[in-house]
Amino acid sequence: MKKSILIIALSILLNSCVSTRSTLKNVDDTAPDLVVNNNNTFDIKLFSTDKKYGYDKDYPINIFYQTSKSDANQERFLNALAGPKGEKITYSKLESCCPFPTKRSDMGAGFLDVYELKWEGQKKPVLLYLNIYEKGIVMVPFGLRLKNN
Repeated sequence: MKKSILIIALSILLNSCVSTRSTLKNVDDTAPDLVVNNNNTFDIKLFSTDKKYGYDKDYPINIFYQTSKSDANQERFLNALAGPKGEKITYSKLESCCPFPTKRSDMGAGFLDVYELKWEGQKKPVLLYLNIYEKGIVMVPFGLRLKNN
């Protein structure tokens, strides 16, 4: 009986440790800090060729939280984007999901924010996963463009 309890307790302990590992694949603490331009959007220079970047919860856009307003960096990022042919995009936050462990949160966990992007002529809205807790190289997701200012 004691052996069974020990095995069950050990199994629970091992499973809980596995579930607290981060699944994020593109965290880079050495990534340069983001620069805000005159339009209050991020100055983005790179374009992703990875079709998962931003579109997959394991490859979120890591914009790192550095402001007192929690959605300021999401807005700075999203306001810099345009549709595939330069179309004006609109966006809305759908939900927060996909908890992961992080040292940059008082709770010890962070959540991804899911945004829906729409533009004229689009067949199906685009969902992007944004992460305000971790750093990474910030790029324009595959298939999108930078807004012309």
